[in-house]
Amino acid sequence: MKVLLVHNFYGSGAPSGENQVFEAEKILLRAHGHVVTEFTRNSDEIRVMGRWGNVMGALATSWNPWMTAAIQRQVNHFQPDVVHVHNTFPLISPGIFHAIGPRAARVLTLHNYRLFCPAAIPMRGGRVCTNCLDRRSAWPALRHGCYRDSRVATLPLATSVALHRALGTWTGQVDAFIALSEFQRQLMAQSGLPLAKVHVKPNFYPGLPPVMPWPARLPYVVFAGRLTAEKGVVSLLRAWQAWGESAPELRLVGDGDLRHQLEEMAKGLPIRFLGQVAGGEAQKQIARARLLILPSEWFEGFPMVVREAFAFGTPAAVSDIGPLPTIVQDGRSGIVFEPGNAQSLLRAVSSVWQTPGLLEKLGLGARAEFETKYTEDANYMTLMNIYANAISISRSGLGSR
Repeated sequence: MKVLLVHNFYGSGAPSGENQVFEAEKILLRAHGHVVTEFTRNSDEIRVMGRWGNVMGALATSWNPWMTAAIQRQVNHFQPDVVHVHNTFPLISPGIFHAIGPRAARVLTLHNYRLFCPAAIPMRGGRVCTNCLDRRSAWPALRHGCYRDSRVATLPLATSVALHRALGTWTGQVDAFIALSEFQRQLMAQSGLPLAKVHVKPNFYPGLPPVMPWPARLPYVVFAGRLTAEKGVVSLLRAWQAWGESAPELRLVGDGDLRHQLEEMAKGLPIRFLGQVAGGEAQKQIARARLLILPSEWFEGFPMVVREAFAFGTPAAVSDIGPLPTIVQDGRSGIVFEPGNAQSLLRAVSSVWQTPGLLEKLGLGARAEFETKYTEDANYMTLMNIYANAISISRSGLGSR
């Protein structure tokens, strides 16, 4: 099979799970003998240009005629069976789906909610907000300036949402969508995607990594991710404050806008800030921990850190929001607590931490989940089925209706 992979890489200063998935799937396809080529851009191209770069990015978001012409040339030359798109924001633009037309099956991975939510994260004022999805309109986001707290910055994204709804891009120009969870599949279908074209394929972890024996693990809890409001890190620190000096060590891997505030909250507590580290080091921290914690207060897609925790046999503690409680089975591969509730978090984590043998049992369940659902072999079979379905729709002409 000939596959053209399309992706707009986010800037190098903002580590991205989407970038990781793009690279991992490229390696997976090539390992199985498929002929793969790429069509990529990088947001660093405009970031180095300062204010003028912001203007260029804004103008390109809805429809970039240079990119539509370029993708058309590459499709004509390469003649792929499938064009698999991961991210078009901000430089590539959704206009490429129209440019590709029926010459190849068109597949789009839904790494976030940007098709219908201009901010990509359905959250406003520190709380989940699905107004744009529920109303099938980007007007609420524009009214509130949801992207970067700015109406000016939100305008190009809101325009893109409205334009491609009006053009029927998502109902007629994509043959298959890949959602990362059943929760996301249902929510995006309610927002306007054709349900029959939305398939579930979670992220995977390549290979079969060894699991560190439980007695060799260090007695700490690890959080890995952005130190930002939607990740629930303030609630996490409040729980540790309530737990006090008897709490286990908490290691925070990552950086973000809230770091200074969190460091102030952590004074006198067993909390370590490791900052932004290389991917390999972050995985080592997860593999050696006795518990991964993800206290998100927004709708995640499929968190890469949960995938890694399961691969290493580390149980996960997650908030009961979005797809998380369906990914982490409470009492089987981890525990679940109420989002944004420090006391609920504290009760759940302290209880499992203080129950002899329970964390090790949950770790075995986490690894079993990985071996059943999240290996590269399982993921590859799912991806091939999605591609086959997309090719069938494309060749029948149903995709453009």
